[in-house]
Amino acid sequence: MIIAIRVFGKKELSQLNTADVVLILLISNAVQNAMVGPDSSLQGGLIAAFVLFFLNFIYKKLILKNRKIRNLLETKPEILIHKGIADFTMLSKLGITSEELFEAMREHGVDKIKDVKLAMFEVDGNISIISGDHNLKETHYKRKHNHKNLQGAN
Repeated sequence: MIIAIRVFGKKELSQLNTADVVLILLISNAVQNAMVGPDSSLQGGLIAAFVLFFLNFIYKKLILKNRKIRNLLETKPEILIHKGIADFTMLSKLGITSEELFEAMREHGVDKIKDVKLAMFEVDGNISIISGDHNLKETHYKRKHNHKNLQGAN
């Protein structure tokens, strides 16, 4: 699996998107079935894995070449803060707590929402923040998955 991920271009596990995780689960299930099922040959498992990798390759090519398919199947980054105004509806929809948002802002050296030029929830689950202060560098905040409500986020 590690070799296959490296060959197909994923250098870090954090770069995996939903389709990649589903592919890994399908491959592991297919190989596991070949190992313990009626066809316990290595050949059966390798064929199943190859077919899944090939289908994934075709899927990626279709997404790259066809905008309609890409828009249908791929997620897009979401705007959390724009010009100092937080979109609390989007934060709630995405399950991002006020604590997570403020933590991301602090990691970017920003104290107040009004000082954020743009905050994006990226497709990989990170929160990117661009401040109005050009002296601050852009960094990524790795989102933790604890769910609390969005009270007190001003």
